[in-house]
Amino acid sequence: MIFVTDKGRMCNNILQYGHLYAWGREHSVGTVSMRFCYKYPYFSIRHKRWHNPLTYALVKAAVKLKMMPVVEFHQMGSVYRDEQNTMLTNRFVYAWGWCVRFFDLFEKYKDEIRSLFAFRQSIIRHTQATLSAAGNDAVRLGLHIRRGDYRTWSGGHYFFSDEQYAAAVSSFIGWQQGRKVHIFICGNDPELDRDYYRRLFGAGNVSFPDGNPAQDLCLLSECDYMIGAPSTFTLVASLYHDTPIYWISDPARPVTADCFAGFDQRHREFDNLFIPS
Repeated sequence: MIFVTDKGRMCNNILQYGHLYAWGREHSVGTVSMRFCYKYPYFSIRHKRWHNPLTYALVKAAVKLKMMPVVEFHQMGSVYRDEQNTMLTNRFVYAWGWCVRFFDLFEKYKDEIRSLFAFRQSIIRHTQATLSAAGNDAVRLGLHIRRGDYRTWSGGHYFFSDEQYAAAVSSFIGWQQGRKVHIFICGNDPELDRDYYRRLFGAGNVSFPDGNPAQDLCLLSECDYMIGAPSTFTLVASLYHDTPIYWISDPARPVTADCFAGFDQRHREFDNLFIPS
């Protein structure tokens, strides 16, 4: 049994666990997500065997007492042969670190990973109500405003203003050649200028769902397209229905079909977008 843990946010945890779950499935080794034993009660995985606070407490104690080996995945691009051997040859292993990648296996077991992180019915009902309130006669565009620590990372390379996000949306609307577009804007930036988007695109064409993280994730997954700065949040949203994503790098670039790609492509290229320049 592999007990998987890391310190990242919700969608980082989903992707990290997905890679080790897929590796475990391929090698007939069970896995447990430590984070989803006690946190993020939005997904089916919380009802899976061993996913409860008691498991979390017992495993943490066992690790502290050095009763099971620990493998660490902190070096991007490493093959981790020794770590894989440890996971194969020990009954219980504690696995820690973001930099674990088994892309081929992830894609092989992607349907199972989706099932593990299926949303609770209350989340789905909330999303359906939000979509219904916006109407069903428009292209659904999910705009994810991701700022926070992007303000300082790599000189603010992926830190975009409301004007820059809106420019990408305007270009997308032009590409739609007259089709109605409804924009669902998700994010947790308290400085978001909501009136600016309403004035620019029309109040009836813009929604601010203001959901919890899983509600926003579910809503974005149901959109026809997503636009945002590169993030695991939009990446995981795309996992559910292969929703095409445009990750903004150059805000002045015109938005066309070539800007968008589905989950598998974005998943494999994500790490390269965060190699400091």
